[in-house]
Order: sequence, then structure tokens, then C-alpha cells
Amino acid sequence: MPDTGPAWLYEAGIGEARAALVDDDHILEAAIELDAEALKVGLVARARLVELLPGRRGRVALDGGEALVNHLPPGITQGASLTVEIVREALPEAGRAKLAKAVPSDLPPCPAPTLYDRLVATGLPVRSPRAHEPDALEAAGWSELLDEAVSGEIVFPLGALRLSPTPAMTLFDVDGGPPLDTLAVAAAHAVARAIRRHGIGGSIGIDFPTIAGKAQRNAVALAIDESLPQPFERTAMNGFGFLQIVRPRPRASIPEILRADPVGAATRAALRTLERTPPTASRRHTLLAAVHARLMTRPDWLAELTRRTGAVHELESAR
Repeated sequence: MPDTGPAWLYEAGIGEARAALVDDDHILEAAIELDAEALKVGLVARARLVELLPGRRGRVALDGGEALVNHLPPGITQGASLTVEIVREALPEAGRAKLAKAVPSDLPPCPAPTLYDRLVATGLPVRSPRAHEPDALEAAGWSELLDEAVSGEIVFPLGALRLSPTPAMTLFDVDGGPPLDTLAVAAAHAVARAIRRHGIGGSIGIDFPTIAGKAQRNAVALAIDESLPQPFERTAMNGFGFLQIVRPRPRASIPEILRADPVGAATRAALRTLERTPPTASRRHTLLAAVHARLMTRPDWLAELTRRTGAVHELESAR
């Protein structure tokens, strides 16, 4: 793809839509939107209050799921109807997902903007490469980005990062050799790039090597400020090398999406590969047993694969 400045690459895949902001054949930012997501940010819809909670909070039921609502109107009673806007999507978490968040709204009901709508709203060019064209998304490093999200291993020139999503915050651990001042500054730039690339929001903790001197610690914080687009807030680096960042978290990050359902992620990746199979290639494919089993539960995905490729694919399970 010729370098004409930053542009979005967008694919309406089977089971998910995916996008990457690419500049000079590198992914600056990426997003995945699952077909299963019902309560998306920006949705305005009628809801029923099913539970009142302390502090003018409550739980509401909508078509497609439930959400927590803050700032309920005074005097509202359980069972009442109201219009709400989704401001945060459900977040995957070990054991049980966090419910979506909503606020009361006076707006007329309307669907949430799609991933494509959000890309267009950025004002940057949006390109949609076709399956039979060269794989521009892969050339920019899509598989490497997915590997980073799943493994948590992110390499940069002077060392490596270990990414670990936890219920409380997303943690980055910095590893590398001396000089530690130089390593920490390089790691700060790498962490900022990774946060943007993977769409990580909420509370983020970074465990840098312990470095002496306020000026050196300030240089690390400045590197974060230089490389991470606003909005965000951060602390200074403390004497133990820890720095915390807080960013808006309207939806799950790519690591959270992939780790919440590894089989689903592998299945959608397999569908992308199958969709790009040249017409002259064999239509017989052997898939991982778990991927094959998941596909057998999704005849709609298989039908869409047939429609897009114009052929029936013979899928076998690896034993």
C-alpha cells in the first residue's frame, strides 16, 4: 500500500468487524467489534428499571441485555420505563462480565454508531481492502498485534514488555538491560504505543526499573506525555519505578476481547483465512478441534463463508 499518510483499513469480517489505523505500514491503533455486542456505546433506547441501588443508581433491562445506570431521576420507582444512553459497553472479566453502563437521556432512541461509523467520524481516509486483494492488514502487522494481545509479550528495541490485564488494572512490566535510565525512557514510549494500538483504557500500571534521580524519573513521564494521545491522566513515577495512567474505557481492549474467548478469536481468525483462500486452492481444510466444534455451532457463519467465496468448504477436525 503506498504511503499517503495515516489511513484506516477496515474489514467487515465474518463474526467481527476489524480495523487498523496504518501509517508507513505500521499499525498505530486497532479495533475489533464483535457481532455479538448488543449494547454498544452511543445506543439510545427505552429501558425498564429492574432494580434500584443506593445513590440514585439502578439496573435496567433493554433489548439485548442489562446495564447499570447512574444519576437516575429523583422519585423513579422500580419497574418504571426510561430512555437511556449506553456510555460503556460490557467488559469481560474472570467469573462474570461487568455490565454495560448507561445514563438517562432525553434523546430520541437511535442505534449505536458502528465501528465503520466511528472510523468515518475521525475524518481520516477509510479503505476496505477486498479478500481477493493483497492483504494490507496483514502486511501492516495484524497477526503480530493479535499475538501481542494473547501472549502479552511486546518487544521493543531495548527490551520487552509483559502485558497483563487484571480485574483492577492493566499492568505492564518492563524488562531489559542497563543503562536503566535509557531503558525506562524507551519502555515508556513502547508502553504508550501499545496502549494506543490495543485500545487499552481504565487504570493502567507500569512497573519500570527503579531509577535514581527526579530528573531521570521526569524524563520517563515526559516520554509517556509525548507518545500517548490525550485524554489521559497519570501520576509521576515513584521511587520504586511505578507509574499509573488512567484513560477513558468505553469498551474492552483487544487483549480483553481475545482472552475472554480464545476459541472464538481463533475461529474468527480461521474464517478470515478461509475467506482469503484463492479460488484455485483446495476447499478441504483441517481445523483445530475446538475451532471446528465452534464453527459447527454457527451455521450462519458457514453460510456467510459460502456466500462470500462462492464455494462450499469441507471442514475437518484435527485429531
